[in-house]
Amino acid sequence: MAPARSCGAAGQRPGLRAGPDPDRPAPARAQREGRRGRPRAATEAPGQRRGQRGLGDIRGPETQDEHRAAVAREATGQWATTNTKHRLVGPDSSEVQLSPAQGALGPGRTRSSRSTPRTTRIAVRGSGEGPGSRAGRVCPEATNERAGERSAPAPAPAPAPPPRSLPRKVPGRLRTPTLRRTMAVMGSLRDCQAWKAVGLPLSTSSNEACKLFDATLTQYVKWTNDKSLGGIEGCLTKLKAADPTFAMGHAISNGLVLVGTGSSVKLDKELDLAVKTMVDISKSQQLTPRERLHVSAVEMFAKGNFPRACDLWEQILRDHPTDMLALKFSHDAYFYLGYQEQMRDSVARVYPFWTPDVPLSSYVKGIYSFGLMETNFYDQAQKLAKEALSVEPTDAWSVHTIAHVHEMRAEVREGLEFMQHSEAHWKDSDMLACHNYWHWALYLIEKGEYEAALTIYDNHILPSLRASGAMLDVVDSCSMLYRLQMEGVSVGQRWQDVLPVTQKHTRDHILLFNDAHFLMASLGAKASQTTQELLTTLQEASQSPGENCQHQLARDVGLPLCQALVEAENGNPDRVLELLLPVRYRLVQIGGSNAQRDVFSQLLIHAALNCSSRSHRNVARSLLMERDALKPNSPLTERLIRKAAAVHLM
Repeated sequence: MAPARSCGAAGQRPGLRAGPDPDRPAPARAQREGRRGRPRAATEAPGQRRGQRGLGDIRGPETQDEHRAAVAREATGQWATTNTKHRLVGPDSSEVQLSPAQGALGPGRTRSSRSTPRTTRIAVRGSGEGPGSRAGRVCPEATNERAGERSAPAPAPAPAPPPRSLPRKVPGRLRTPTLRRTMAVMGSLRDCQAWKAVGLPLSTSSNEACKLFDATLTQYVKWTNDKSLGGIEGCLTKLKAADPTFAMGHAISNGLVLVGTGSSVKLDKELDLAVKTMVDISKSQQLTPRERLHVSAVEMFAKGNFPRACDLWEQILRDHPTDMLALKFSHDAYFYLGYQEQMRDSVARVYPFWTPDVPLSSYVKGIYSFGLMETNFYDQAQKLAKEALSVEPTDAWSVHTIAHVHEMRAEVREGLEFMQHSEAHWKDSDMLACHNYWHWALYLIEKGEYEAALTIYDNHILPSLRASGAMLDVVDSCSMLYRLQMEGVSVGQRWQDVLPVTQKHTRDHILLFNDAHFLMASLGAKASQTTQELLTTLQEASQSPGENCQHQLARDVGLPLCQALVEAENGNPDRVLELLLPVRYRLVQIGGSNAQRDVFSQLLIHAALNCSSRSHRNVARSLLMERDALKPNSPLTERLIRKAAAVHLM
């Protein structure tokens, strides 16, 4: 499951507009000043009206193509920052001094809301949007020619003006929404001094690296790849280029790949080398204790020792409660471990420190609400998630929490209405939209509207799986098809679409939860060789687990679960019950949410209903009575009860 990038040199801000230029007045202003007796500029040809733009007003290439290229270079001028001043560096290497107030914002800035949005998941897409309109720069050497007439020769070029106090103005035609958004986002990112000011100093002298770290972290928290920033991959690529020895840059880069659970250091040699490089860099520098703990935690996670990694992240949070990276990494790790109370309480301990002035504070509400929901505090969870959405309606994780609340309460109508009304806000959240559509489809399966559920699968879930290959999309696809099959629905050749993605991870064994879903795909696609390979390699991993918590759990929980899936495919319901019933209360240890693991509960009920042994069939009655008590008014439960009654069990 998963849940998961592009700026320039130190402090660069690609595509930013410059401010107004007093030496280049707008036409209306030029005419007003001309009426007041302003002397003709040296670049104005005789006979030309003041404030009128002709070819003589353009500095730069004389051909149209070269002119467009110059505009593109001008619109992507680079911002470089220091602690005391800022300078605009254009393509001609000229510099314009700015005061601090005109440059990067301090800790009190506001963040813009994103609207792309999700890879680690972590497979991502970058963007390379540039200005789409033309403009020029004043050039004394150019002639002043208009259509149908030729003006008198222009005077000799004036000497280059001294540096101005404000950068030149990019013409209004270049002020596209993309450029405005990029400016707003880049202006809100934290540089070296800003990170230090909030008690989270980063061991790098590169302001650009600090801002790209912030950009990556922000997208991770928001479950989205912001195209105006180049997405997570684009930001990470430029972060490494800005400071190749930035330890926290390596920590967040490796950590995101690892929590995506699609790669392991055992099979991915490039990832293995990256983690070792991170550790070596940390040993060669004087890092803060907080940074050293981050590096150690990522290293422990890479080894499969998730509990130890969580301990290290908790150490950070005790001293630095607003360290978002530690909070989010530990939250994900607790989720994979099935540590529901720890996932909730980890956020509860730091929640009071996340006041509204702290960047990303509203998203902490959503993170906290999910832990509350998983521990059955549904009212509190829903209240907190709604508070988060009132601040940021595009918070897809808070939407996700509310979807879970309706699911766990069997509030099908309310859930469908909520997803429909909020869809416009979260559908572009590329790392989580697929999963929210999966929740939407669960309501339809609950109602028995299978064709509508398959339509969501075909239109949203499968396309996302093909585009990203992310683990969250993988398990969503497998779980949905398996649930439909248990309901007696034919899914056609859809398993064949999923198999090429899951086959590549047959030997991963990063999460037992993932392994069970890979097995669903190989069984559904009748790929017996892949099925056998998964079971054999998982057995081998369980025999020499080392400190890997998932491999330690494989023998007692993971293998019985996987074998039960195989027996169900082979038509042996009694054997399914014998394998699954003893471990049903331990399945939480493989991770995932209560709603996600419900697929295994449904498997157990279906198997019990079809057992040949009377005592085994009576298990179905017990499980259905329990389910109805915990989730009353569930249409799916009612259908199963009717099925049990048909065989005289109810």
